[in-house]
Amino acid sequence: MATSHIFRIMFVNQGKVYEVYARKVNHGELFGFIEVEELVFGERSSVVLDPSEERIKGEFAGVKRTFLPMHSVLRIDEVKKQGVSKITALEGAANVTQFPMPMFSAPPSEKK
Repeated sequence: MATSHIFRIMFVNQGKVYEVYARKVNHGELFGFIEVEELVFGERSSVVLDPSEERIKGEFAGVKRTFLPMHSVLRIDEVKKQGVSKITALEGAANVTQFPMPMFSAPPSEKK
């Protein structure tokens, strides 16, 4: 019996925390990026629609896969069942900007 994996990915984008669910997560083909494929959103069969999920669903409409910068990813969890995708404000970050950090450091120079 094949198990279906669901991943919850939390990342920061333009001062907001995004929480999305996907079936595939990989280190990606692009250096420094996390590849997220097969985004999963709630079913439209319910009468009550969540406006926050509809907003994020609209933002990722037509996206086959997305590449997230590694430094913007807060966490990736493998979960048993899907939750509600949402966008929330990043608390306490109004005046704070992350200092750019190199993804890798150059090897130490050899002394001759």
